[in-house]
Amino acid sequence: SSLMANTKHPQSAICLQMRTESFREKFLPLNDILYKVAFYILESEADARDAVQELYLKLWSRREVLNDVSNPKAYCITLLKNSCIDTIRRRSRQTLPEILPERDDGMEQADRILARERLANVLEAVKSLPERQREVLLLKTVEGLDYKEIEKKTGTNGIMLRVLLSKARKTTREYEKDR
Repeated sequence: SSLMANTKHPQSAICLQMRTESFREKFLPLNDILYKVAFYILESEADARDAVQELYLKLWSRREVLNDVSNPKAYCITLLKNSCIDTIRRRSRQTLPEILPERDDGMEQADRILARERLANVLEAVKSLPERQREVLLLKTVEGLDYKEIEKKTGTNGIMLRVLLSKARKTTREYEKDR
């Protein structure tokens, strides 16, 4: 049936193919970065893979409006972060098992929740940074680039790069203390 629809309306098939190609070019290369973000938040390989897969399904279902997205990476990271936080909230609301875990396990869960809340604060702090500071901080911490690679990518000299990173880190630490 869908094959016949394509033969009756060849332009719609071409349009879909162009959207598919655009989706592949803009969003699929972000997979590794998105996985790192999800893993950092969820602390589980399986959960991180699931979160990224769910994100791609959500993106694909919204593909008609994705052409309006000016920064696919930031858009994806924001959606993924929100999805991961929702997952954590759902987990914390689940009913307790019939056999309660030992006290140590409960403390570990509390520590994980605090760590995730801290991450949410850090992400907010990063959002509040001036653009150049945010850019170099994300290139260094999320993408794992070394100083030379960041210099090439941004055109910022080594000394200024270190100053921007230092200011960004200081601001995020201060932001976190205020929370």
